[in-house]
Amino acid sequence: MLMAEACNTGPEPFIRNDVAALKRDRLTWTDSNYIRDETIRAANVILVAAQSGLPLANIWGGGEVASADGMRFVVPVRTVHAGPNPKYFKEGRGVTWYNLISDQYSGINDIVVPGTLRDSLVILAVVLEQQTDQMPYQIMTDTGAYSDVIFGLFRLLGYRFCPRIVDTGGARFWRTDPKADYGPFNAISSHRLNFGKKTEPHWDDILRLIASLKLGRLNVMSIMKTLQTGDRPTSLAQAIAEIGRADKTIHMLTYLDDENKRRRTLQQLNRGEGRHAVARNVFHGKRGELRQAYREGQEDQLGSLGLVLNIIVLWNTIYMDAAIQQLRHEGYPVQDEDVEKLSPLLCGHINMQGRYSFTVPESVSKGELRAFNEEL
Repeated sequence: MLMAEACNTGPEPFIRNDVAALKRDRLTWTDSNYIRDETIRAANVILVAAQSGLPLANIWGGGEVASADGMRFVVPVRTVHAGPNPKYFKEGRGVTWYNLISDQYSGINDIVVPGTLRDSLVILAVVLEQQTDQMPYQIMTDTGAYSDVIFGLFRLLGYRFCPRIVDTGGARFWRTDPKADYGPFNAISSHRLNFGKKTEPHWDDILRLIASLKLGRLNVMSIMKTLQTGDRPTSLAQAIAEIGRADKTIHMLTYLDDENKRRRTLQQLNRGEGRHAVARNVFHGKRGELRQAYREGQEDQLGSLGLVLNIIVLWNTIYMDAAIQQLRHEGYPVQDEDVEKLSPLLCGHINMQGRYSFTVPESVSKGELRAFNEEL
């Protein structure tokens, strides 16, 4: 049933009337009782921990970096849990599946939101509410996911927010001292921060807010509503945004100056895009449309997809690591700098359609790996 949800096919391709465990009523009962948010999250914690224990995964990264990005799904059924956006859904409606992906290629959290809400509204939730052993402190996103308030909240919570900046020509660079001499940057740093007037009066409220978020006493999505009244930010939001402008200025200066930082950001964001490409291949049924009318059904189905993606990543990493070790044992010069460029986001060898088999060789059931395909 996990495969049925992830592949978006329903149970039909998996039903076997000659196998008691694969009859329709048994599969339906299993789906109703076992495929739900808490069981999916618990299983995902195990997969992420297994991935982080592999030597190859630790060459790719140490788990300190993660990227957040959204994947869009058309929802053709009538539901209040989908929203319009002509760019992605044309005249229809859909949802955004927002993912947090570690530098070890594991998906460590996901959130489903109707339509295409601004990514900055959910990015904190997907970071703070993840339950794996991964503790990323540097969060990378695409351009559309940042705002001054988000920069401020990330800084206060102890994270480094690192969005990819596409257009810095119209960006504002802020200074604290109007008389300071920044040399060639004097012309662009004309905007002044005023912590004394905007931030200090709200400092106690800011500390209470950050402590509540850290301790999980406050729902992340609900606090975003308290930071904005209608189309205008509250005074608390303005106080946090002032801190965010300072952090954003530092980020933009280092991003423009440090080629390695730009390269690392692009590399991590490409990992997210690669994972989405595999997700599209897996979620092939019903033309790739999500046909769940209820929020819980959407979360369970896309949660199943995320779990299957992590299974694929873990399986590929295990066998890639074993192949690398064998090549080194046979005397081939395999360098870590080349291994860093490998990716477990491959699915050409995986049967997405057709007849599914759940039997495994006896050697594999005992914990051994399958034999390598040595054909050229």
